[in-house]
Amino acid sequence: MTEINAEAWVSSGHRPMGFPEFVVAIASIMALNPLAMDMMLPALPSIGAAFNIADANHPQMVLSMFLLGFGVGQFVMGPLSDRFGRRPVLLGGMAVYGVASLLAIAAPSFETLLLARALQGLGTSATRVIATSIVRDCYAGRRMASVMSLAMMVFIAVPVVAPSFGQAILLLTQWRGIFVALMLYGVIALLWSALRMPETLPAEMRKSLRLGEVLGAFRQTISNRQTLGYALACGGVWGAMFAFVFSSQQVFTDIYRLGHYFPLAFAAIATGVAIAGFLNSRIVGRLGMRVISHGALVGFLLVAAVMLAAVKLQMLPLPLFMVLSALMMFTFGLMMANFTALAMEPHGHIAGTASSLYGSITTLLGIGVGMAIGQSYDGTLLPFTTGFFVCAVAALAAAAVTEKGRLFRPHHAAM
Repeated sequence: MTEINAEAWVSSGHRPMGFPEFVVAIASIMALNPLAMDMMLPALPSIGAAFNIADANHPQMVLSMFLLGFGVGQFVMGPLSDRFGRRPVLLGGMAVYGVASLLAIAAPSFETLLLARALQGLGTSATRVIATSIVRDCYAGRRMASVMSLAMMVFIAVPVVAPSFGQAILLLTQWRGIFVALMLYGVIALLWSALRMPETLPAEMRKSLRLGEVLGAFRQTISNRQTLGYALACGGVWGAMFAFVFSSQQVFTDIYRLGHYFPLAFAAIATGVAIAGFLNSRIVGRLGMRVISHGALVGFLLVAAVMLAAVKLQMLPLPLFMVLSALMMFTFGLMMANFTALAMEPHGHIAGTASSLYGSITTLLGIGVGMAIGQSYDGTLLPFTTGFFVCAVAALAAAAVTEKGRLFRPHHAAM
């Protein structure tokens, strides 16, 4: 830690966390988002049946409305945390998440459920922005990438097991029971954060909420070539990943006929991200963020090309699809923490606002692309594989332009 951030860390009235607890706490806070997202996957057919939804693609809105609230909420969470500190915004967001979970449990209509999902996404936007800001308050550069990778390793375990948890709950009760479980997890995370998470932004470093200053911080963030470029690259990658998540239940149950075994297939694929997170935390200090993330992005494109070619040739059986999807997740896991660290690196003095804008750009761009691909599902893998390939090409182009065509460089001059 820098000297001033070390002082900020211990200036709180709370006893500072040890490093292992800090990493697990950050991961647990961040896990609110993927838990609320992926536990719903097995429940989509049940929700569609409960509200008499005829269009088979329409239940995907349960996922996309959640992500929309998550993306929009990030615009305001960063400036609020830069003004009032990390803890009040974090705890407030978790409270909104809890209230939204109650609304979802009691939702009398599909429209009410979508409103509750948007509010859940709004609440988790605070947890994601504040978690990233807290890490940036305390660390920078490769050390930040290492911490983020360790947190991601725990965080990514959630999508691996969440659909199975959702399926297990459905075996015991109806889909509303999933929201009960989500609410209970949110309450535990809220209590842990309230009792243990110290304030990492000292009062003398807080920013004004005056419109001119907020817009100035946004302008400073978005005008930075490194930040904007990696936000666009990350948004392209997220577009492919959201498309995969939105359509995964239909792909595994309609095309590959896995039925209730779908969560197990999803979990097997998602382990690639957890493995990548662990590997990245071990090697990023030695190889650097650019070398790893650029290599992974090239691999992401190659996987997309092979998958698209296999679909065109009608040669994509379940085992090959599983392997290629796991490789997609693996390369994704090597990119995300490094892209985030690279984008946030120039903005330690406005970490909350920068994290807000970066998160909003990547999430909203990813949602827009992912929804377009997901809603084009026609009973085949062609829409997804085509979208996956286009997203990969766009992400690589964004990274190449950002680095002025010189990829894989361990270091370069500050921008």
